Amino acid sequence: MKKAIGIDIGGTKIAAAIISETGELLNRTEIKSDPSDREKMFAKVIKAVEQLLEGSSYKVDDMDGIGVGVPGKVDREQGIAVFQNNLPWSQFPLIARLREHFGLQRITIDNDVYMAAFAEWKAAKGKNNETFVYMTISTGISCSIIHNGSFFRGSGFSGELGLLPVFSNKAKKIERLEQASAGPAIEKLAQKEFQMASLSTKDVFERYKEGAREYKFIIDDVTDYWAQGLYSISCLLDPHKVVFGGSVIANNPFLLEIIKEKLKIYQIPEQQHLLDNMSISNMKGNNGVVGAGLRVFEGN
Repeated sequence: MKKAIGIDIGGTKIAAAIISETGELLNRTEIKSDPSDREKMFAKVIKAVEQLLEGSSYKVDDMDGIGVGVPGKVDREQGIAVFQNNLPWSQFPLIARLREHFGLQRITIDNDVYMAAFAEWKAAKGKNNETFVYMTISTGISCSIIHNGSFFRGSGFSGELGLLPVFSNKAKKIERLEQASAGPAIEKLAQKEFQMASLSTKDVFERYKEGAREYKFIIDDVTDYWAQGLYSISCLLDPHKVVFGGSVIANNPFLLEIIKEKLKIYQIPEQQHLLDNMSISNMKGNNGVVGAGLRVFEGN
């Protein structure tokens, strides 16, 4: 059985896992990130991999390679982490450094959302004659597009849906989608509205589900923002499938039906086939490491 290490790197945590060529997760570990310094952050990545191997019966020499998902813009050909909002790795030669440390030559790098999208596409048994979109709603908002079996990348920054301007009917202003409705934005809005500094994004959804109707306007606002973003995808790509991931929506699956209701308002009938082909990931936050590991074998 062929095996690879998948690494999902974020500003808060680093997840690492051993993945089989069929996508089975054989072992997984997670540690906190240290984005205070580029070398300290790299040291954390090394620690995550070493901790992963120590907790398994495998050695690094048993691996076919390593796949790494990194936020922001990456240079896949040169193996460089180019730009991130939440890491100190501007122009960081990540693949070269990993090769130097572990001695494995087959190491692949890509944007973290692209890695997660690849896992979701595989899990959804995506077809090579379809357009598939993965959208993540978490501390940030982004998407990745797989068209006819390959990623649609544009000039290298495709999929940054969080930058899309959306309109707030309540505030009568335009904001970027991520600034208006990602996890931190929901928390900030709730704290301001209810004058409670301890209120979290998780609290908002839990209290809404428990029947606290005063939180309904927040749910209405953010789902409408997401629907605006989705409608741009619907118009530009007319995808066959959309899968949602990220902690905000994966932990609150009831949101999908609300999103569908909001999206239907924007769509004309010829676009509404998408409503029956939208789903939430069931990979429990492991799509990043699984996708990174699988890319070692797939290589696209």
